[in-house]
Amino acid sequence: MHACGCRLLEVDDAVQKAVIPLALLYPATGSETTARFGPYTLDVAQDAAPVGGPYPLVVVSHGNAGTPWAYRELARHLVQAGYVVALPAHPGNTRNNNNRANTAANLANRPRHISVVIDAAYRALPGMLLADTVAVIGHSIGGYTALAVAGGQPWTGPYERKTNPPQPVPVTPDARVRALVLLAPATAWFRPGALREVHQPILMITGDLDVNTPVAHALNVLDGVADRSRVVHKVFAGAAHFSFMSKFPAEMTRPEFHPSQDPPGFDRATIQPALFDDITAFLHRTLGDTATH
Repeated sequence: MHACGCRLLEVDDAVQKAVIPLALLYPATGSETTARFGPYTLDVAQDAAPVGGPYPLVVVSHGNAGTPWAYRELARHLVQAGYVVALPAHPGNTRNNNNRANTAANLANRPRHISVVIDAAYRALPGMLLADTVAVIGHSIGGYTALAVAGGQPWTGPYERKTNPPQPVPVTPDARVRALVLLAPATAWFRPGALREVHQPILMITGDLDVNTPVAHALNVLDGVADRSRVVHKVFAGAAHFSFMSKFPAEMTRPEFHPSQDPPGFDRATIQPALFDDITAFLHRTLGDTATH
């Protein structure tokens, strides 16, 4: 098994006039050591030489006021399964700077960030990525982001428009996106008919105790996409909105920090193997078996 290489980049978004912090994780040579990314740790081979390929690219879009490192164990698993994983932090909607939350600009920025990051990954790892073979994994508003970059046509919601009438959000779909994984997706910005141009296969995973994005959000996807039969919807019993994220460090795990908490009797670590296997099997089906690359 290859090491999990890690390369940290800063990518310019000329439209937002912001820098997107980006981590690329990829199959690599060399030895892993435990690296720290803020309060999070992961075993990686920092700046190691890439090996093998070409591989599909998977971009992970984090939730509101979030961080891509909350999905670090999933990302590492996917690298070991034969994928390159891009972990961007959405400027203005992260745990360190959330000044664009609940704005129309954030709704427009997030999908564009995905395309900018895809461009950056192909530049940074020339010859290592399969052409035009990208999946987007999105959690919560990251699910919105994935649907928007895949062809969804969003409108502003009550948080963004305040006293203004609803407005369409300018989004340019990216044809390189071939598959979507939606984890507890937030979909309130898609009106009836707004997802008709989303034709990609979708794996949607939700929790039956999710009060942040209850079942209506999943139904928006099932009822809205071009072909409902292309959506696989799995419900994890006992899971809540944040249950699909990696466990937080001990110093961050406390009752008042809701993302670190699971419903009574539920431990997110116990579902990680099944969750990772479901996602990996779906990506193999939709992007091709990486064992051939």
